[in-house]
Amino acid sequence: MAISNQEKLVSEIPSVDSLKSKILNYRQREKFLDKWLNIRMSTILPALMKRTEIDCWIICNEEYNEDPVYWTLTPFSWITARRLTIMIYYLNEEGNVEKYSITRYPIEGYQQKWTNTDISQMDTLAAFLKELNPEKIGFNMSKDFAYADGLSHTLYQAMYDAFDDELRGKIVSAEKLAVGWLETRSEEEMAAYNDIVQIAHTMIAEAYSNKVIHPGVTTADDVKYWMMQKTVDLGLEPWFDYEVSITRFGGKHYEGDEIIMPGDMLHCDIGFRYLNLCTDTQELCYILKMDEDDVPEDLKKAMAVTNRLQDITKGEFITGRTGNEILRNSLQKAKSEGINATIYTHPLGFHGHAAGPTIGLWDKQGGVEGSGDYPLYDNTAYSLELNAKVYVESMGGEIPIAMETDILYKGGKVYYLAGRQTEFHKVK
Repeated sequence: MAISNQEKLVSEIPSVDSLKSKILNYRQREKFLDKWLNIRMSTILPALMKRTEIDCWIICNEEYNEDPVYWTLTPFSWITARRLTIMIYYLNEEGNVEKYSITRYPIEGYQQKWTNTDISQMDTLAAFLKELNPEKIGFNMSKDFAYADGLSHTLYQAMYDAFDDELRGKIVSAEKLAVGWLETRSEEEMAAYNDIVQIAHTMIAEAYSNKVIHPGVTTADDVKYWMMQKTVDLGLEPWFDYEVSITRFGGKHYEGDEIIMPGDMLHCDIGFRYLNLCTDTQELCYILKMDEDDVPEDLKKAMAVTNRLQDITKGEFITGRTGNEILRNSLQKAKSEGINATIYTHPLGFHGHAAGPTIGLWDKQGGVEGSGDYPLYDNTAYSLELNAKVYVESMGGEIPIAMETDILYKGGKVYYLAGRQTEFHKVK
């Protein structure tokens, strides 16, 4: 019996389940991530403390009210803080970081300094800081970055009350140190990121196929929850509620229980965390009509416009430029080329909408005060998120061609992680 082209196409779609053997189990992850943490502690943290001129960084948090940076600094098994947990990072004269803890339970790799529990933790902290005699004491306080604002008012006041005037005079915001720690990727993390993002591309490719979609039967939510369930089944962690939506002739927009029909354009937005690194991906699919063998040419050209906008934006990535400068330059160049652009690109890493320079928000195309003024540094990752509004006759009007692809900025160059979409997925 002859095999149709469509059957050949379906058979060539990679299976997400085939990736299971590559994904580390829980025990393997613990060993692996603790090794990565040690590398980050010995390379990234000392360099950042020198760059920000903070020689003493304090993370002070309570169980179930952890500082956002807490879990990025502690061993894998320390899922939460234990009671009141105080961690101290001190840059010594040799340029190495010494790690201390003042907590009821010792932390592996940290020198425990609270041995006499007749003295309070705060008084112990103050006495120990007098011994260290740092020049600056960094607290996680920030107006512009939530990730760098993890110190509660209560604990700030408790430390301030325990300090004498000399120690109080050394307190500074650790905003730039916290953001730098979160955004900077190690060589090992950068090497691994490509394959992590490839998982997302593989999942979307299978979701956007006849393996999952039966036109006239399958709904947008069916596709969404198929991807969410696959994410969980693989042992990965969704960091937001996935989205699958439908754009139909006339620019009509649907999601939820709306049935997918021929002539529809599908848009998805998915993101998960694996090995402490997040993905964030949006791709497009076209549902072929009965008399179509390919995506309409004007829709293909519309995607090419958004691809061009991606190239324009990444071309403005230059070390030291702020997010607002990258946004302004990109929008100006896009406008000069006749592209109706909206750019809302964000840092990516330990978190999905991560710490680092904000490069536009969908409702703030004139720049973002605070986080948009933060500069671009090397060895950082981003989700290149944007759209171009294009008139597409076959879709009956102007529609946004929204795409999101993950990139790495390394050595002054931008790299697409696991490539990018330049052609529509298609389903018959």
